[in-house]
Amino acid sequence: MPDAHPRRRFALPLSRFPQLPPLLDVLLAVGYTTMAVLIGREEHAEWLSLDTTGYLLTGLANLPVAFRRRFPVGVVIVCGVSWLIFIALGYFPALNAYGSLVALYTVTAERPRWMGVTSAVALAGVWVYSGVRTPDSSMATVMVMAVVIFMAVWKFGDNARKLSLRNAELAAVTERLHREQADRARRAVADERMRIAGELHDIVAHHMSVIAVQAGTAGYVFDSQPETARSALSVIAGAAREGNEELRRILSLLRAPTGNAAEPPQEAAPGVELVERLADRMRAAGVLTEVEVLGPRRSLPAGLDLCAYRVIQESLTNVLKHAGEAKATVTLDFRGEAFRATVADDGSGAARDDGDSDGGHGLIGMRERARLYGGSLQAGPRPGGGFEVTLTLPVPQGTTA
Repeated sequence: MPDAHPRRRFALPLSRFPQLPPLLDVLLAVGYTTMAVLIGREEHAEWLSLDTTGYLLTGLANLPVAFRRRFPVGVVIVCGVSWLIFIALGYFPALNAYGSLVALYTVTAERPRWMGVTSAVALAGVWVYSGVRTPDSSMATVMVMAVVIFMAVWKFGDNARKLSLRNAELAAVTERLHREQADRARRAVADERMRIAGELHDIVAHHMSVIAVQAGTAGYVFDSQPETARSALSVIAGAAREGNEELRRILSLLRAPTGNAAEPPQEAAPGVELVERLADRMRAAGVLTEVEVLGPRRSLPAGLDLCAYRVIQESLTNVLKHAGEAKATVTLDFRGEAFRATVADDGSGAARDDGDSDGGHGLIGMRERARLYGGSLQAGPRPGGGFEVTLTLPVPQGTTA
């Protein structure tokens, strides 16, 4: 059966082909070799003329520079040994120094420091040997030139190595900062979800508690006391309507505008000015509730205002669910540098687990709200019976009275 895709027989993965050296390195290798050959073809009375061996050694001393980035140590060894043999055979010594110098720079820049130092010392030794082989040369000059030339090349390579290490460290720091930024963003999202969850808990727990109590009352007196049943149904309708409005406000915060879409309507969050409405709902539910205001009223920052409202709402919900036949008092104290809100009742119903409406999470949520704004919350039984919750919030200087 003929192959449906005959061209696949000749398809080879690119990874099977050796990676070509950079063009710059190829040009350097060819350039140094060409220059050495051209200079070597000139007449040098004291030195041998280039022959087949000379051309071969010249190529070995310069052409490996094309692979200096992939095999820096091997290149410096091949170039240095070829240069040494070239000098030992009696050819012009200065011809093949260029490839070794470039290889030394690469080893120093890309390998541990001791490798660069070792290569520099070895090549400096080759340079000194070329001075020994050169008639009428000054050994002092040769030594000074060896130190200066190879130390300079080593220093340039060492600086490049340090720069590469710093760049790697900066890249690592940048990557770590990106990860930390992503972690902070995730934590911010999680915190916002917890905040919204707390808002939903407070809204649903309060309004559903009112609805449940009033529905039970309406069902109990539906035949015997129609007026009371109608009043309970009216409270249920109001609580459901208000709860729906608050839920709509919370959900509107989750709808982020896209493109040129208009911003979702941002309604004002509830605050302590609506505590009287909570008291009215409690009275309609059968819990006598009074509101006391100490000191002149003053506006609170939006976050503190919402925090105080939610804590009072949650506390009254607990009174409604757990206090039984009780009277509740809400005290708003605007005096001093801190705002205090107290919800106390004289109920004698079933024991309340620290006043929580849902097995302990309500009080935890209230305390978290208070802690978020630098405040505190105290909750516990009263000495004479009943339960009391006290919220204390520091008010920033400059709030209007």
